[in-house]
Amino acid sequence: MNPSIEAVTFDAGGTLIDPWPSVGAVYASVARDFGLDCCPDTITAQFASAWKRRTPFRYTREEWAEVVRHSFHGQGHVSPALFNAIYDRFAEPDTWLIYSDVIPTLQALEKLGVKLAPISNWDNRLRFLLNKLGLATYFQHIVVSSEIDAHKPDPRIFLHTAELLNVPAEKILHVGDTPGEDIAGAHAVNAFACRIRRSGVEQAGDIPRLTEILNVLENPIKLCRRK
Repeated sequence: MNPSIEAVTFDAGGTLIDPWPSVGAVYASVARDFGLDCCPDTITAQFASAWKRRTPFRYTREEWAEVVRHSFHGQGHVSPALFNAIYDRFAEPDTWLIYSDVIPTLQALEKLGVKLAPISNWDNRLRFLLNKLGLATYFQHIVVSSEIDAHKPDPRIFLHTAELLNVPAEKILHVGDTPGEDIAGAHAVNAFACRIRRSGVEQAGDIPRLTEILNVLENPIKLCRRK
């Protein structure tokens, strides 16, 4: 007999939302207000490089400042005022795209009575942002790594969410875009896990759209990864 899924949890960035039109475009737009003429594509590439080297990362303001400085290498000086403006801009809803499959999926799961929560490696801007984007209303809880000092794939953040939702971890399906943080982290607590592939190389078990979760709920053992 297939176990029932009582809750679905989501990664935030790259799963529910994404910077719009790109990290580099946002950085360059803010920088223009400070007299800098920057190349968005160069900033995006340098941000990606800095992001890959961020381990360990606790999502503090100081660590974000270091990422921003690396992103602007060769593009201009990042003054404290410029960094503050960039940091604040990423708390604004018009800086983010909600993927088109997100709200239909959340609405369908809500109708089924499934409990919902994001589990995100983020800072305290996330709650404010999800409220502004109109997504917070779908969630029973919003779990932010910096608030509990446990970042995916740390099992503690998944167990903390299970406790908040009052659902055993083995009856939770976690959906995210990062194998190391999302899939491995969920497996560590014996939860189901499913990787959404927004871009990049397809792997076995990936789903191309969030609406595929509805099929996974019908047969989680067959259609999604488990440890």
